[in-house]
This record gives sequence, C-alpha cells and structure tokens, in this order.
Amino acid sequence: MDKKIYKNRRESLINHLPINCALIVPGADLQYRNSDAAYNLRQESSFYYFSGFCEPSSLMVFVNNGKTIDSIIFVPPKDKLKEIWDGYRAGPIGAVEDYLFDQAFENNKIDELIPELLQGIEKVFYPIGKKEGFDQKVIDWTCAANSKDRYMHSIDIIDGSSLVGNMRLIKDDHEIEIMKHACNISAESYIEVMKAITPEDNEQSVEALFLYEFAKRGGRFPAYNPIIAGGENACVLHYIENNQDLNSSDLLLVDAGCEFEMYASDITRTFPVGGKFSKEQLAIYKIVLKANKAASDAVKTGNSIMEPQLISEKVITEGLLELGILSGDLDSLHSEGAFKNFYMHKIGHWLGLDVHDVGDYMEDGEYMKFKPGMITTIEPGIYISSSMDVEEKWKGIGIRIEDDILVTKSGNINLTAKVPSDPSEIEALMA
Repeated sequence: MDKKIYKNRRESLINHLPINCALIVPGADLQYRNSDAAYNLRQESSFYYFSGFCEPSSLMVFVNNGKTIDSIIFVPPKDKLKEIWDGYRAGPIGAVEDYLFDQAFENNKIDELIPELLQGIEKVFYPIGKKEGFDQKVIDWTCAANSKDRYMHSIDIIDGSSLVGNMRLIKDDHEIEIMKHACNISAESYIEVMKAITPEDNEQSVEALFLYEFAKRGGRFPAYNPIIAGGENACVLHYIENNQDLNSSDLLLVDAGCEFEMYASDITRTFPVGGKFSKEQLAIYKIVLKANKAASDAVKTGNSIMEPQLISEKVITEGLLELGILSGDLDSLHSEGAFKNFYMHKIGHWLGLDVHDVGDYMEDGEYMKFKPGMITTIEPGIYISSSMDVEEKWKGIGIRIEDDILVTKSGNINLTAKVPSDPSEIEALMA
C-alpha cells in the first residue's frame, strides 16, 4: 500500500482528536513460542492502520496542536548484527524518509522523551487495558509530564478505543479492495475443499487443506483458528480441537478465513460429508439459509444494526415452529426468546484488520445505523445437541452459514457470495 495512505490517516486524526490532546498507540512485541523461537510478528492492528510499519516494540504518539497533527514514532534502533540475523530495520531515519512520520526516535528513548511530548497536554487518549503493563506506563509518563510544571493542570487519561475504532469502522477504498481479495482467496479455497472432501478425511486433514489453499493463493496465515466441526462438534460454537474422524452421514461445519495483507475474511459453510443432505439436515439447513438471506438484505445504509438480528431470530423461530421443534404462538415464542436454546449468538460482527473488528455498536445511546464502508458478517445458525429435548432425528445437527457484507450507498455487496450456499449447488459441487 502507498505509504501516503497511512500519512493521510494520521493527518485525518485532526478531525477526531481534540485540540491540545495526544493519542498514544503501542505496537506489538515479539512473542516467544519456546526458548528463543519467536512466533511470526503480527503487528497490532491500530498501529498498522496508522503506520504500515511492522517492526516490533514500536510506539506512536500523535499531538493535535490546533493546526496540524504531529506524528512521532519510536522504533527499534539500527543494529548491523541484529539485521544480519533478523532482517532490515528502518531505524528513525527510515521511519521519517520511508514512512513519512514527522519525527522518529529509537525506542530505548521512550521513557525519556514521552513525558516531554506530553508536557502541557490536556488529555491523553490510548487503548486502556489492551496491552499488559501499558496502563502503568501511561500513568508514569503523564505523572512525569505533570511534575515538570506544577502550575500546569493535570493531564486526564481517556480510553481512546472508540476514537480509533470508529475511524477503522469505515473502510476506505484501499481497504475494501484488500478485503475483497482476502474474501476471494477464502471463497476459492472453500470451493476446492468442498470438491475434494471425502468421508475418509478427518477434521485435521480438512484444516490442513484449507491452510494450503489459503497459502498458495497468497493468504499465508488464517485470520483466526479455523473451526472444522464434524457432526455434533458443530454444536460447540468455538470448537477448535479439529481432531476427529468424519462420518459420511454427518454434516461438516467449517468456519475459516484467510488473512491477506493484515485484513481478515470470515466465512462459514455447512455441507454434507457424504455429498447429500438428509431430509432432516436439509430442513434445518433451509431455515438457516433463509435467515442468512433475509438478514443480509437488511444490511443497508440507514438501517439499525439490530435489524438483521431481529429478522434472523424471527425466521429461525418460525422455521423451528413449522418443524414442530418449537410449539406455541410465533410472536410469543420470539418475545420470550425460545429460539435462544438453538440460536444463542448474535448475527454478526464488524470485520477488518481484526476478525472481530473494532468499532462501536452504539451511538448516542442507540444502536448504530449502517453506513457506507462498514463490513459486517451475517452468520445465523441452528445448533441441536444430543442433550436437547427434541425428537431423536434432529439431534446432532449444527448448521451455520456466514457471509461478509459490505455496506454501500445503494445497498450492499456480499463479498463471499462466490461460495455456494444453496443446498442443490453444494451437492452438485461435491458430486
């Protein structure tokens, strides 16, 4: 991505960060798997959003002086020996010349220089509680800044999560193109796996196949731990053991998506291991599919973000009532929440640099309304475990169908529509 895009995002903070206030954004540190073997660095998402910079243990400070935003970054120092072993470091000079920051310093000067940067500032915004030990660091820096001039007012510390999160909530054109590509990688991978799967597979081999299909298309990492849930395992919402054999009569619920250039995709499909839905599986599947389509249609500019939720609840309640799994009056069942035994999660979440992306769901005391540039998942489901008080024929069926929906000025775009969700199309693909 053009580094000017990150500079423009930093400059746009002048519209969000109050005058004479500072925003501090910490980057990610290296995490070690064991001994001296580190995990691949995954930069902190908000840090990346404003910088595009992917070296560990870095930190940014932004100050609104009333006319412009001053952007300061602290980065690992140049070190010839470490660069031989671990690769190139930009250093402070590179951070200014290549990443277009106003000022840059070595990260070993953070404790010395940040109190000076904060002197005279009225408020400091930062993501409270998001990085272990960082809250105390900010307190120490602000106390040090306050002590430099006893006649100045004390600096207030404020959670900056919403300030940054609501900027990230609206995706720009460059982000949308990246996310379209991430979704396309995942969609193509789903199609290949659905064509290849056999009853001789197990959950782990299916997971391995997804990771391979992601990687060979450019999505080296999954956006989250894939859920590969055969049979009743699908009734465990965050099942990640992925170690059981598949049965030809079972459904397989797969919730998987790649990460591409730091941006997530998130798709769920449920399909028959043996290639054909049973009568009972198909009946439940059609209810979930109807809920998915109706809820997706409600993702429109100006609609409440709760409208898809309510629609999905009513469609699922009505479907379960028609099958005799629920009994009673439709409106009463919905208002009582009878569906919650079978559909216990929300309809979706924001999607972006994080799979459960930042951004508020409430605005001025009410549920937020959809705006162009938002991307949300729509993922209704029905889960009937063997412990539930239903007819035996329904037990062990867990189904979820999830798509990634981009809000536009005139409606929406399903970024994951390429993956079949129609049961007849799935059966034809797996034949």
